[in-house]
Amino acid sequence: MKSILITGASSGIGHSTARLFLENGWRVGLVARRADRLEALAQDHANAVVLPADVTDAQAMAEAFARFGDLDVLFNNAGIFGPSAPIDEVALEDWDRVLAVNLGGMFIAARLAFGAMRKTGRGGRIINNGSISAHTPRENSICYTTTKHAITGLTKSLALDGRPFDITAGQIDIGNAESEIVAGLKAANPGTQTMDVAHAAASVLHMAQLPLTANVPFMTVMATKMPYLGRG
Repeated sequence: MKSILITGASSGIGHSTARLFLENGWRVGLVARRADRLEALAQDHANAVVLPADVTDAQAMAEAFARFGDLDVLFNNAGIFGPSAPIDEVALEDWDRVLAVNLGGMFIAARLAFGAMRKTGRGGRIINNGSISAHTPRENSICYTTTKHAITGLTKSLALDGRPFDITAGQIDIGNAESEIVAGLKAANPGTQTMDVAHAAASVLHMAQLPLTANVPFMTVMATKMPYLGRG
């Protein structure tokens, strides 16, 4: 049975992805701070492993990985948007928090997954949730955009360093999948174009099911009418 550990599994893209993998017979480790949501998701799924942890807590994350055991795939997904404001209105504590979750948390999870996969000798796959903001920012998103650009560097380095150990790394850049974060953006901007979060989950499943001899370094899946390409 294939196994995947998913961070940020209590809502949005992580929740939808976890549900899809469970439906496809995977053993799924559910990581998030809100244990009650994880328990609800795990109901009726014998292959679900509830692992409450804050991704910024290195010790708690190490314990979660140890409890889960061997894994084939990490979906490094947890993230927050942070304040929507120009840089001079962003409090330093807010900047630190977004960096801690979006970059620090992803580093911690990737480090643990890489180490576990290297130790088994079987290799594995790390899929980082980037964002269209890893390429093109939206206004007043300096904290989020900075971290997502950094995730691209993390992905490239993992892919390179993982070659000798059959550890692949790829990044999925998602544009406006219906989630709690996007719901807030849509409320502030009623014309925001979105897509069903299920399409993002299906894309992660496609990446995860590839043999280790193949990799998707970068995939973009987005709402068709988003003003991302050209001047749309």
